[in-house]
Amino acid sequence: MNELKKLFEIIEKRKRNPKEGSYTNYLFNKGEKKILAKIKEECKEVIKAAKKEGNKRLIEEIDDLIYHVFVLMASRGLKFEDLEKEEKKRMKE
Repeated sequence: MNELKKLFEIIEKRKRNPKEGSYTNYLFNKGEKKILAKIKEECKEVIKAAKKEGNKRLIEEIDDLIYHVFVLMASRGLKFEDLEKEEKKRMKE
């Protein structure tokens, strides 16, 4: 199974079955405003890493950004398949 899809499934599982001390559940509980703030923060960190910190750090920051975007998607009830469907559509264009 695709690692990104696994990550998304873990996030959905946390939404359905909250776990004490889970950062994912912390974000869900704080709501969309907090999730969006984290996405904004991670975007800035991706740019900083790309400019000054090298590829290893860049990959780490991109992974953080993907995680937070997935939390946003799950909070809205979107599915990983929605993203796959959009990508398939774009690949055909």
